[in-house]
Amino acid sequence: MEIKGERIVLRDVTAADAEILYAIVREPEVAAWWAPPDGFEGMLAVVLDDGQVVGAISYDEELDEDYRRASIDLFLSARHHGRGLGADAVRALARWLFADRGHHRITIDPAAANAAAIRCYGKVGFRPVGTMREYERDPLTGEWRDGLLMDLLERELTG
Repeated sequence: MEIKGERIVLRDVTAADAEILYAIVREPEVAAWWAPPDGFEGMLAVVLDDGQVVGAISYDEELDEDYRRASIDLFLSARHHGRGLGADAVRALARWLFADRGHHRITIDPAAANAAAIRCYGKVGFRPVGTMREYERDPLTGEWRDGLLMDLLERELTG
């Protein structure tokens, strides 16, 4: 699969991507929000900028027609933060989830303290729904931390 954004390309994760993805999730700015997974096989795609792997993005789906929705998760190398690549990747995947997978709503759930991620998702059109108290364990300290539930309807997608 390949999904194109304005500047990025999303493509399937391969075994050859594992080393760079593990290096990215170990960067201090990424490790503050992401624990290294057991593997990347479940990730939808790597995020490419000029052919270089700069992160990964995934989605999960609820397929029951009465609750049909998807959720997205993303991480990018700190060297690529603040360049609009995250918003481009989320926007491209959201378009695909709406158009090709038939979802009407997408959620994303950054840590409530992750202001940069929340700003990024807001640029795509995601809106805060509410705070999920003690939602996840901090990967560095093991303490519970709050998450911010955000959602996006197809008509709210920007760009």
